[in-house]
Amino acid sequence: MLLVLSEEQKAHLGCLPGAGAAAVGELGRLAVELLRRGAAPRACEAAARKLNIGVDTLQHGIEGLTYLLTESSKLMISEIDFQESIHVLGFSDELNKLLLQLYLDNRKEIRSILSELAPKLPSYHSLEWRLDVQLASRSLRQQIKPAVTMKLHLNEYEDQTAQVLQTDPATLLHLIQQLEQALGEMKTNHCRRIVRNMK
Repeated sequence: MLLVLSEEQKAHLGCLPGAGAAAVGELGRLAVELLRRGAAPRACEAAARKLNIGVDTLQHGIEGLTYLLTESSKLMISEIDFQESIHVLGFSDELNKLLLQLYLDNRKEIRSILSELAPKLPSYHSLEWRLDVQLASRSLRQQIKPAVTMKLHLNEYEDQTAQVLQTDPATLLHLIQQLEQALGEMKTNHCRRIVRNMK
């Protein structure tokens, strides 16, 4: 699978050939540091002075490298696909090899950083349900009014939470149909490809 770069990202990476091999290594180190610790303006300014390039140019280069490394790591692009993805940039073979080595050295760490940044969503623990039927009231002697009450227990971080939901059977049947349709949709080739690329 090839990584598709936008024109803006290509422009950001366009500063790399003029920077030199040592500068690209430094930009790669700063890109990984950006992922680890967040933005560091002082480190960028110091690196810009050291490499004799503008701060804006350096920041654009870091942003371009960060995108290239994160997306490649996220999609687990192979070495060949990575080389073909950056080949369209028109860099020299030496720079392409340097970028490939930077990717291979850091992809496991970048994947672990990205997994830590992913939001922790609640997960299902158990479900309790009850069917209530109101047969009559003071004003209406013959009335059938069913209601389904559910208590959904979720694991959220280390805690357990509970949500109480109440609905009528018709709405519950509609909800079941929609969920079954969504599960059926997950079995299509298109969705399987998307899920595989998200891992």
